[in-house]
Amino acid sequence: MGEQFVLNDVVEMKKSHPCGENRWQIIRIGMDIRIKCLGCSHSVMLPRKEFTKKMKRVLESNA
Repeated sequence: MGEQFVLNDVVEMKKSHPCGENRWQIIRIGMDIRIKCLGCSHSVMLPRKEFTKKMKRVLESNA
């Protein structure tokens, strides 16, 4: 299974965060993906399947 994202990538989600920012940094990868909002530093953990469905594209890659 080819992952299109790695740790510390900055990604854009389909829906923006309530703070108005739409850029998130991946801070943990495992069964769940933890992402941190680059606007207000709030972090959210999503199941991998849900994350891949809600992610729009990778903005800054660290691969």
